[in-house]
Amino acid sequence: MPRVQPRYKAIRSYLEEAIRNREFVADQQIPTEMALAERFGVSRMTANKAIAELVAEGYLVRHQGLGTFVAEVRAESPLLEIRNIADEIRDRRHVHSSELHRLEAVAVDAPTALRLGVREGQQAFHSLIVHRENGIPIQLEERFVRPEIAPDYLQQRFEDKTPSQYLSELYPLSEMEHIVEAILPDTETSKLLEIDTTEPCLRVDRRTWSDQKLVSCARLIHPGSRYRLSSRG
Repeated sequence: MPRVQPRYKAIRSYLEEAIRNREFVADQQIPTEMALAERFGVSRMTANKAIAELVAEGYLVRHQGLGTFVAEVRAESPLLEIRNIADEIRDRRHVHSSELHRLEAVAVDAPTALRLGVREGQQAFHSLIVHRENGIPIQLEERFVRPEIAPDYLQQRFEDKTPSQYLSELYPLSEMEHIVEAILPDTETSKLLEIDTTEPCLRVDRRTWSDQKLVSCARLIHPGSRYRLSSRG
């Protein structure tokens, strides 16, 4: 006999899907417990259980006397260490997804050549990926890698592994450099991150080494309203 799904889970699934599809966006009030109970033909206590789980997991937030609202997704990363963004998101019990927009060999310009430690015009592998948390873009990752470092880089689709995870498995991290700036996004960045060009962003320029070998340089752009960096001494 098939196992019957608890009735509250139907409400939970409905709310989760609505948040992922952005039918309910950050700071928007969701239907009341009574409205959900009537819609799904359950008791108010059953609707409360579904909402309580999503509140506990950070999807929703309750405001006394006002109602329940979609929580603002504001991820946090440690500044003094490198963690795979997919692992960060999963540790928060949220869903990571990504979109690969570019994966190509390019001739690098002068600023990129300087960061990558090569000559201007030399070929490098280039990737551009949007990382999402619960369907909401939180990071635009642009990365350059020297071909001799990872000859198979262009054969990766980065569906199961992020570039950071892929490279760290080849070259364990021994040293890193971070430069953090506040910027306004250009047109392409705002489109990929689904934000307005007037929204402040955090830009992290990162370089990583393994046994004194420069592995890659990456530029990570985060919407300021959805992300923050932390440091602990």
